[in-house]
Amino acid sequence: MVAEYEIKKFMCEIGKRVYNNGFVAANDGNFSVRIGENEILTTPTGVSKGYMTPDMICKVNMKGETLQSSGPYKPSSELKMHIRVYEERPDVKSVVHAHPPYGTSFAIAGIPLTKQIMPEATIFLGCIPIAEYGTPSTYEIPDNISKYLQNYDALLLENHGALTYGVDLLAAYFKMESLEFYAKLMYHSIMLGGPKELSNSQVKDLLELRKSFNVPGKHPGELCLNNSCPTKEVCASKSVASKDSKCNCNEKQAQTQSKPESNDMSALVSEITRRVLNELNK
Repeated sequence: MVAEYEIKKFMCEIGKRVYNNGFVAANDGNFSVRIGENEILTTPTGVSKGYMTPDMICKVNMKGETLQSSGPYKPSSELKMHIRVYEERPDVKSVVHAHPPYGTSFAIAGIPLTKQIMPEATIFLGCIPIAEYGTPSTYEIPDNISKYLQNYDALLLENHGALTYGVDLLAAYFKMESLEFYAKLMYHSIMLGGPKELSNSQVKDLLELRKSFNVPGKHPGELCLNNSCPTKEVCASKSVASKDSKCNCNEKQAQTQSKPESNDMSALVSEITRRVLNELNK
């Protein structure tokens, strides 16, 4: 078993990567590692994640109560979100929350990352839905991410940022890197006229490949087939999508079919171009 101090040191190393990659600004972001049945190490609030030292890392229990901290350092104010992931996903041992620019831009624009455009993203992430907006540090965010946790290991948070989680801190962090790279490629391909998506047959082949890799964690599987749920959100689970959910495939597909031009990529590119030109001409 890795010593607790070594985990704290590695958390500081990941903090530097998160900060240096521009996934956070100033004191933004937070991440945690579950080290026991009732013990979690978490980054402190009000501290730049690029300048942390091991003594700043706090220890809390699964109720969010502080077990250990030093000096003025207090646990992350968004710990409720982390605890909800640990409660509902026993396989998860680390959670990372950040504000990567491209991924967060899609979250702000209300555009989920549902297009299957490259094998690595399909195999390791699938599609990435947007969890409905919640006020930071309240139970609104934990409640809003809950319905997605059994099918996804990466989420966009509406008008907020991104959340990834995995079997250890490195896995959770790499998923954040992969999410941002996926979003960046998606953005640039839209600027070039729209992505050429993988066919459903190609996506199914990649899903079979994932099975052979024995990749740990959850995956949305065939929910990622192109046009399976062409909406703002991707269904958290076909079995739990309900009338009061913002993600009902059948209802949304009917709406989309009645308005086939609403999802036309060329129209989206034209609209983005028009808005950019208008801003430049002001």
